[in-house]
Amino acid sequence: MNMFLRTKNRKAISAVLTTLIILVASVVLGTGVVLYGTSLFQTGAQSSGVTAQGAHVWVNATSGISPTYVWGAAEVRNSGEKILSVDQISVRGSQIPFANWYYDSNPTRVTTANFQSQLNFTGTATTAYIAAHPGVTSGMMQSYAAAAPNGCAISSTQFYINEFGLLSTNPAMCFTQASGPISLKPGDRVVVYFQVPTGIFTTVDAGSQSSVAIYAGSVGAPQSITVESKS
Repeated sequence: MNMFLRTKNRKAISAVLTTLIILVASVVLGTGVVLYGTSLFQTGAQSSGVTAQGAHVWVNATSGISPTYVWGAAEVRNSGEKILSVDQISVRGSQIPFANWYYDSNPTRVTTANFQSQLNFTGTATTAYIAAHPGVTSGMMQSYAAAAPNGCAISSTQFYINEFGLLSTNPAMCFTQASGPISLKPGDRVVVYFQVPTGIFTTVDAGSQSSVAIYAGSVGAPQSITVESKS
């Protein structure tokens, strides 16, 4: 009598086939993760964007004046797909406080012509607003004491600029002192004039290269400009 039990043959997946399945699965999963990550990156990149142009920095080059007063200006547009807030302006690595910002974001005044203009030097006065200055076209800039353009309040923290002169039919822009970040909806534009804190520039900086960085959260980038001398 045979005392050994007969074993049944069982079919099994070969080691080679198992290895191939694992490799294919790994490739598929890896590709999926890469595509998903790329999709998220593209979505984030497309949803936020800010464009800054026409940046200027004007330094008062008159010798014997201390401290040296410096003003800057820039045009900013929300080129993304969601609301963002311009929350930082830095010049030569130094952040400009909100109280030194003066801006107009009203679309009836920040027209295409105003937004695409070169932005005018309007003076480097010590007062809270940019005062009239020699060399500025007559009527280009008005202090708060002048009659306010339509839609602009008369305020000691506001000034007005007609980028194309007093007789131009293009609307004057009304610049109000900021108290915090400037909120912009997609496609919105803002023109900002800002006073640079003293000590960052001196008269010898005229003609040199400097950086102006404008950010809305993590969106934005510095740009290089030439410091302009005004007396």
